[in-house]
Amino acid sequence: MDIEITKKRNVKGVVNVPGDKSISHRAIMFGSIAEGDTIIEGFLKSDDCFSTINCMRKLGVNINIVKDDVYVKGNGMYLHESHDILDAGNSGTTMRLLSGILAGQKFTTVLTGDESLRKRPMARIIKPLNMMGAEISAIDDNYAPLTIKGNVLKGINYKTEVASAQVKSCIMLASLYADDETIIEEPFLSRNHSELMLNYFGGNFESYENKIVCHPVERLHGCKICVPGDISSAAYFIVAASILPQSEILIKNVNVNHTRTGIIDVIKKMGGNIEIKDERVLNNEPVADIIVKSSCLKGIEIGGEIIPRLIDEIPIIAVAASYAEGETVIKDAEELKVKESNRIDTMVCELKKMGADIEATNDGMIIHGRETLNGVLVDSYNDHRVAMSLSIAALRAEGSTKIKNAECVNISFPDFYSVLNVL
Repeated sequence: MDIEITKKRNVKGVVNVPGDKSISHRAIMFGSIAEGDTIIEGFLKSDDCFSTINCMRKLGVNINIVKDDVYVKGNGMYLHESHDILDAGNSGTTMRLLSGILAGQKFTTVLTGDESLRKRPMARIIKPLNMMGAEISAIDDNYAPLTIKGNVLKGINYKTEVASAQVKSCIMLASLYADDETIIEEPFLSRNHSELMLNYFGGNFESYENKIVCHPVERLHGCKICVPGDISSAAYFIVAASILPQSEILIKNVNVNHTRTGIIDVIKKMGGNIEIKDERVLNNEPVADIIVKSSCLKGIEIGGEIIPRLIDEIPIIAVAASYAEGETVIKDAEELKVKESNRIDTMVCELKKMGADIEATNDGMIIHGRETLNGVLVDSYNDHRVAMSLSIAALRAEGSTKIKNAECVNISFPDFYSVLNVL
């Protein structure tokens, strides 16, 4: 499906973004290995999250969807063997986190994904899980499909090579089945939804800056999870309101966990007009409303420890920088190369088609902002974040922009174009 977008004068209104994808995934998995019932309100009904549900169902978990709520009848720590191959679809979160659970089971499982996911690196989880006692084989020791033979696991001390919430969470889930404590240390702090939610379910995890001490537990307990809005989805509207004149939007009920708000910090540093209101806490997660007004953005340097806090938002930050005054340098973002697409190359290629002054570097991009871009035919590369970022770029571009394969937004934000049209 191709989408055509023409230049808009401004965006105004109230936005409700879909439930947080990271929290939706985790609520299903943690509820599945808990005892008792878990009720999930505001669950993100997207392709990625349905991949998690389908995998857990094949492992014997009873999961029912009723309107916007999901009911999970937990199996306890040990699941049932699946006689089918588990398919994670396009979801790296499903594959990597579920591998941690499967490492401690009493059976062997084969876990695969779509063509894109089968190209994403898995050695980063295979290595620590094998150190803990699991037996995992993969294509070239790095790529799915993964064959995971569960085992009695042991605690380890492990320093991750990259700051990745998926890698950290995978090891944390395996640590639930270990014979002793596990210590995980990251180069920088990554998003901490697993720590917060596992403790909410009755886990025993201690956090010390970028270090996690994981204590095994005999059981988790089902609970109620209210999923807040996803700040990664809100990011597109934050940038849209910032770059279009005379714009103002209110984004309701967004997760503002400090490990996820790098996008807000960056846009504010660029001169953006953003206000956080009505902060509160839902199941250990901070939630707030965000008001964004149009502003004159300026180029800045983005790198270092903020990168894990905005890695998914860098494509839309590249759009903001393309319309900002001066030079923006994005560095230390090599992880973008192994997402659903190589997001450095794809964003540079497609924004160049639109007339942006942008070039790729080994670990990021250099962007010189311009007053406007031009509407042309661009490609999403079947990457949801690329498709949505280019859609926001099109709002200020002269003429019309056609985005190829825009249906990939269903991976994380199925109603994206409907919400955009309302504004």
